[in-house]
Amino acid sequence: MPRTSEDARSPGAARSPTGTPISSQGLEWLWQLLRDVRYPGVLDCGRVSPSTVKLLLSRDARLYVADVLAPLAAADARFWNRSGKVPIFLTAEFLNQFSTAPPGSLALILCWNLFDLLPHEALPAVMARLFSLLQPLGVLFAVLREPSHSVGVEQRWWLETMTAYRNESDPQRHFSYPVVTNREMERLAPNASIKTFLTRSGRREILVMRRPESE
Repeated sequence: MPRTSEDARSPGAARSPTGTPISSQGLEWLWQLLRDVRYPGVLDCGRVSPSTVKLLLSRDARLYVADVLAPLAAADARFWNRSGKVPIFLTAEFLNQFSTAPPGSLALILCWNLFDLLPHEALPAVMARLFSLLQPLGVLFAVLREPSHSVGVEQRWWLETMTAYRNESDPQRHFSYPVVTNREMERLAPNASIKTFLTRSGRREILVMRRPESE
């Protein structure tokens, strides 16, 4: 089965700088894909949110939380070696944040804007670690900025419903790294199926599905 990358425009989906709910065609597709998965393992890469927890538990999910977004947005010293002239991102230390979920156990990883906040040299190792946590046909859900969206770093995300999310952002905060393109996402996950939903206000919803080993 050949690898695919699909684009779709979602007229109702949009970025929400004011924190109002964002209708997500990507989440609609995702939960349709996972509709027959009982007790799905889910990793949320953001802060613990009562709304997200309540919704996922109503779906009988086994929930793991590894808040890596807030430390990245704050340039947490744990992840940086600043002893030299050029700061070095400590990728191995960062990867330790994902040690709670067993390998191959997750049906879904909510990455949110994780890939927008990471130095590009760390992306291959982080994607490899996250992908190792997914079960076959498990999905990584990410929201990536477009080049025109250079400010307004989102530091918190949560599910409002199973098919809508909200976020809080700093409208003055510039993104530190170049945009991650669709082509780069394809290179980071060469054995995956990738589906992209475009929104109207500078965001892409990227869903990366782990293929069964036999394909």
